[in-house]
Amino acid sequence: MAGRDAEGTKVNAAGQRWAPLPYPLVLASRSPQRRAILEQLGVPFEVRPADVDELAQGDPHVVALENARRKHAAIDGEHVLAVDTLVALDGAIYGKPRDEPHARATLRALSGRTHDVISGLVLDDHATIAVTKVAFREVDDALLDWYLASGEWRDRAGGYAIQGRGAALVEAIEGDYLNVVGLPVAALLDLLDASR
Repeated sequence: MAGRDAEGTKVNAAGQRWAPLPYPLVLASRSPQRRAILEQLGVPFEVRPADVDELAQGDPHVVALENARRKHAAIDGEHVLAVDTLVALDGAIYGKPRDEPHARATLRALSGRTHDVISGLVLDDHATIAVTKVAFREVDDALLDWYLASGEWRDRAGGYAIQGRGAALVEAIEGDYLNVVGLPVAALLDLLDASR
């Protein structure tokens, strides 16, 4: 529940300071999840997706941040928020599956294991990385078939959407749930504070 800290400043449910922005952000993304999160927070924004060549290999932390930087650089204007989210396991990056067999292979690789969801965020001259650990349950063929039939895996890093049917694949998470959805709020609030 939102409230105020000892100094009387508005804070969110996690006790983090929050104040309305005096300017709109430019969201360099097509992600409906990112738009929905910003709307829920009451952050004013406009959407200007960035089309860039993204890195797909390398250190996952470096890749996520570099991809966010590329998106940020591709959009003219002030207060551009660029985000790149990926799934990493044992140093390998699992992006958006290209087709159902690729989604099946990705979800099998994640089954019964704990992976990282890594987001790189860039706003103005500030950048950060957020990491959430996600433990998958053992995913049997019946559960995998049921999930893949939904089509929810399309256009999702790691091939799943935790806010939908993908929740059935997850045993536990450690960190910012909204990072797994597509926009880590704690990291975003830190960037907003830094860029004021």
